[in-house]
Amino acid sequence: MSDLKAKFLEVYSVLKSELLNDPAFEFTDDSRQWLDRMLDYNVPGGKLNRGLSVVDSYKLLKEGRELTSDETFLACALGWCIEWLQAYFLVMDDIMDGSHTRRGQPCWFRLPKVGMIAANDGIILRNHIPRILKNHFRGKPYYVDLLDLFNEVEFQTASGQMIDLITTLVGEKDLSKYSLPLHRRIVQYKTAYYSFYLPVACALLMSGENLDNHIDVKEILIEMGIYFQVQDDYLDCYGDPEVIGKIGTDIEDFKCSWMVVKALEVCNEEQKKLLHENYGKQDPACVAKVKELYEALKIQDVFLEYERKSYEKLNKGIEAHPSKAVQAVLKSFLSKIYKRQK
Repeated sequence: MSDLKAKFLEVYSVLKSELLNDPAFEFTDDSRQWLDRMLDYNVPGGKLNRGLSVVDSYKLLKEGRELTSDETFLACALGWCIEWLQAYFLVMDDIMDGSHTRRGQPCWFRLPKVGMIAANDGIILRNHIPRILKNHFRGKPYYVDLLDLFNEVEFQTASGQMIDLITTLVGEKDLSKYSLPLHRRIVQYKTAYYSFYLPVACALLMSGENLDNHIDVKEILIEMGIYFQVQDDYLDCYGDPEVIGKIGTDIEDFKCSWMVVKALEVCNEEQKKLLHENYGKQDPACVAKVKELYEALKIQDVFLEYERKSYEKLNKGIEAHPSKAVQAVLKSFLSKIYKRQK
């Protein structure tokens, strides 16, 4: 794995160098330095799971055949396109949410001399994706499909973000809006498409597959993405901050979390009143009351049952797929997230 990550990071350096010398723009020293710093700060900092998944998935689709150096490079380049997309989403999200930290350092827009220039940096990050695709995939038969895929997934993610944002409008905190279908919808569009479907779709296109023939794969990956986010919501409340690397704030932030949606489903009128009075407040005493209510309603047990059923259902769907190679890709995704602690 460390070999793959090292190779992956090498490809980042190549792509960055191409972008810093893009012939479509006349760079000054200042603009090139800005871009160099902005990319290093925002693109390679995370766990790189999404990008590395493209390479892993492509390898599995090749059923153990050793990849050529060209294939490895192209799979890495596609993986980086997803990491660029993720960087663009995060830079924009942090501005919208007024966040302070990201990946253990200040958000890009919080840095001195950056501020709202970050909004334009986000647009530049987004525009780098077609530049990378043009540089390396223009001669490929699946080039147009790749462009189409990235456009489609970006639209879905931005639309998911819109539902999330308008559901929690400041001054309009109304828990009665929150329901399981709404939670599912936000998660499906905001997270599942770009985090789960996109890496596999990139690998399928590279393998010469037509995505229209893999609707069942898309559905399984979307389900997996929803299961992943439910785990996230659970870990936000019950995860160990030392392990997950952050202190959960879904309760304070009035998030449409799976936890609160489940609590609303099973609580009585008095408990509902308590939720309405305490959810979305910054006061630690209010947060504690919400967590006590989760305990009383045994939401942890509800989650464990949901996890068991989801795992069974996903496995069943995977086993039913006719291609052993595609099964291997889906199983590798599921094994990475099942019963995760962070």
